[in-house]
Amino acid sequence: MKLSGEALSGDKGGPFDDGIIDGVASQLAELLKNKFEISIVIGGGNFWRGRSSEAWLDRCVSDRIGMLATVMNGMYLAERFRANGIEASVSTPFQVGAFTQVFEKRQTLRQMAGGAVVIHSGGTGHPFFSTDTVAALRAAELEADRVLYAKNVDGVYEENPATHPEARKYKSLSYAKAIADRLAAADLSAMAISMESGTDSYLFGLAEENGVLTACGSDDGRRFGTRISVNIEEEFYV
Repeated sequence: MKLSGEALSGDKGGPFDDGIIDGVASQLAELLKNKFEISIVIGGGNFWRGRSSEAWLDRCVSDRIGMLATVMNGMYLAERFRANGIEASVSTPFQVGAFTQVFEKRQTLRQMAGGAVVIHSGGTGHPFFSTDTVAALRAAELEADRVLYAKNVDGVYEENPATHPEARKYKSLSYAKAIADRLAAADLSAMAISMESGTDSYLFGLAEENGVLTACGSDDGRRFGTRISVNIEEEFYV
């Protein structure tokens, strides 16, 4: 699951809204009871957005600042999960002293199988990769059944609903459609990785009630989220 940094901050003005995080934790606890294995990629937009940094700042440096922002988020998220009774660890692609563990597939799978939530911070360790791409990459590496994008938007629309309020929301669409039409689902590189690996994606709003649980399987009839897959019929909500 990809959690955006902005989604963690809510509307309270600070970097974290513990009510939102605790809501996610309660849903994860329910999934863990049902033997789901869970891995999270965390964004850093509540602290830093590299793409919107000042023009004078080198893009590589800006992206590295963003990577460190995700490490701070990962550490906070893990500690808050532990306060909610969920075992959690923080993984990075590079050494951060004793603060995190360096990502290794087999170790991560063992921890997940043991009921821990592994939080991936630090991106790929290289600039020009978004955390959406990291989520798709880690999902492919860990042979996940589905990659979830928990964002501050409630699905994929044919056009930007902020400027086109009449835009329709997709219930389902293919990766080929999302890439060809450059739809604002997730980054194109993330869509391409998941298309190649055959991993389903689900994009939804983190503010949705029990959104994580719904995205993990149940269809409760709401106009909820957008499923993206390799071979799937394109369908709008009505």
